[in-house]
Amino acid sequence: MNFLAHLFLSGENEDIIVGNMIADFIRNKEVGDYSTKVQKGISIHRFIDYYTDNHPEVRKGTHRLRPHHRKYAPVLIDLFYDHLLVHNWGLYSNETIESFSDKMYGVLEKRMEEMPLKLKKRLPNMIAADWLPKYGTEKGMLNVLEMMDRRTKFPSDFASGLDHLNADFESYSEEFNNFFPQMIVSVKEMISAE
Repeated sequence: MNFLAHLFLSGENEDIIVGNMIADFIRNKEVGDYSTKVQKGISIHRFIDYYTDNHPEVRKGTHRLRPHHRKYAPVLIDLFYDHLLVHNWGLYSNETIESFSDKMYGVLEKRMEEMPLKLKKRLPNMIAADWLPKYGTEKGMLNVLEMMDRRTKFPSDFASGLDHLNADFESYSEEFNNFFPQMIVSVKEMISAE
């Protein structure tokens, strides 16, 4: 799962939202620098990643992508799932994607000082570009995929992933909608556990 799904799965707790957002930007030895509640958000982020990578529905899509994108196939699936979350938003939320995005931007801006430096530099531009709902558009997805191509050290061809998504859209959407409700239940259980 990528940024949108991680934030969506965080629920209403700001500490969980912050921890879930920063998890990919900190090293294990830095986790202890954060409050226990933010650490829980970091743990939830890592659980989401593990659960996603190992779910049989998710692996179907990864398997389809692997011949074209090899080790980057799981990364593409994460991005596809944010796209599919926007497309299926009404199944999972009673608020609009715009309202949800504004709420998340507010939390992230309010807690900006807690963000790791790398994220602190990127986040204002991401918010200004209103990046969360743009995962649901072809142009937004293409921009993200092209950015990923620029950031990888090895040939990745992320941009062609959009063609694969469009060619098998129904399969990816079905797999996502089989998987995501299970993920929601698992994360809610983890958040409510003390």
